[in-house]
Amino acid sequence: MTSATSSSEVEPVEPQSLKKLSFKSLKRALDLFSPTHSHLAPPDPHSKRIRTTHKVLVEYGGIKLSTSQAPRQANSAAQGQAQPGPSNALALPGPGDSKDPQKGGPQNALVVGPTMPSTASNDRGFTGKSTAVISASSGSSERNLSTAALMERMPSKWPRPDWHAPWKNYRVISGHLGWVRSVAVDPSNTWFCTGSADRTIKIWDLASGRLKLTLTGHIEQIRGLAVSSKHTYMFSAGDDKQVKCWDLEQNKVIRSYHGHLSGVYCLALHPTIDILLTGGRDSVCRVWDIRSKMQIHALSGHDNTVCSVFTRATDPQVVTGSHDSTIKMWDLRYGKTMSTLTNHKKSVRAMAQHPKEQAFASASADNIKKFSLPKGEFFHNMLSQQKTIINTMAVNEEGVMVTGGDNGSLWFWDWKSGHNFQQAQTIVQPGSLDSEAGIYACTYDVTGSRLITCEADKTIKMWKEDETATPETHPLNFRPPKDIRRF
Repeated sequence: MTSATSSSEVEPVEPQSLKKLSFKSLKRALDLFSPTHSHLAPPDPHSKRIRTTHKVLVEYGGIKLSTSQAPRQANSAAQGQAQPGPSNALALPGPGDSKDPQKGGPQNALVVGPTMPSTASNDRGFTGKSTAVISASSGSSERNLSTAALMERMPSKWPRPDWHAPWKNYRVISGHLGWVRSVAVDPSNTWFCTGSADRTIKIWDLASGRLKLTLTGHIEQIRGLAVSSKHTYMFSAGDDKQVKCWDLEQNKVIRSYHGHLSGVYCLALHPTIDILLTGGRDSVCRVWDIRSKMQIHALSGHDNTVCSVFTRATDPQVVTGSHDSTIKMWDLRYGKTMSTLTNHKKSVRAMAQHPKEQAFASASADNIKKFSLPKGEFFHNMLSQQKTIINTMAVNEEGVMVTGGDNGSLWFWDWKSGHNFQQAQTIVQPGSLDSEAGIYACTYDVTGSRLITCEADKTIKMWKEDETATPETHPLNFRPPKDIRRF
């Protein structure tokens, strides 16, 4: 009965403002967490045994100390010694007095070490190398020191880019009557061929840029070209669904590979086996036997146009990029997918394999990404975004990667770090529209010292490094990123 009456007679809660309530909770938090200034904290033998990687501030009688000094102060207090009052003194231990931070400076000076354990650390404190010192002021007991003041800034683990000379345009070759869509360099490094929307293949002298030969046979624009290093053959593919093999001794078509149901967008030759790979709008990468004209495999699995392909001598032997924004790695023996990379958000229109490293890069409108081979593990993104559709890319042995965009931008990158060291803009030919500035194909010559780009203003442009440039005239402006972007 008494309990019922007591529960019914609940004291009315007085209305309180939000400000008053927050002050109350602040006071409660202070009562909970602020140390009692009149008594010393009791010694805790268990916490003494625990070794941490960085020093934690402990407050004894209004004096902030590092953990290496705290046990001594506690012991001296237990023996009845008087504690000195707070002071504003600072001390930075040098190499000579690093063994005892209290020698040579005031007794209650505060020394906070780096967050990572130093190689020359000992029980009492860290060496004088890269230590931060914070004042233990008299009014600092109520103030929380920020984490940034306690933690040492970690050096960036991002690799510093190598210095590369800027590239410049030294030759413009005109002769095609339509957009120049594809290019391939002869393995002997004496000539190169280009395919165009004017349905012709033109062969040019690499040293002088003069036209040597024009081949006709396709009835639509030519999107893919490759020159064999083992035979006197050149392969071409185009929007007319045709894949042709040209004998360069007779300058005529000797084989055609029939099977694609739509336009053929990309083409690659295997480095060791006599097979040819073509990808097109029918979402299939087809594998052909060069000699017998037979289709060995139809690598099907993509949901959209296969627009980039490259091959290797070892597994995975075929890597394809598609408009469905995925990259697939294929096992050529069984014609099956080994793995699918779904890192990109947009069409993967261009890929480039590094000539020395076991890695490749892929370009999309969202980002340029670097992957390892053979597993396809994601390394990192390139550190800038070209913000355009990237149609083509190439890498040379010096680690200079180039990407060509739909808006005529030609960006040069350092392969190792992903740093964009040069941004060039192609100049359209007089009489062309500004919108005809797209770069559709690019490749390095065999030495990697000259770059050939094929463009929408019907020209072929050749680029080389500026010999007069030095690290002083063109300094490296590099800021390491705070984090690796995973998307």
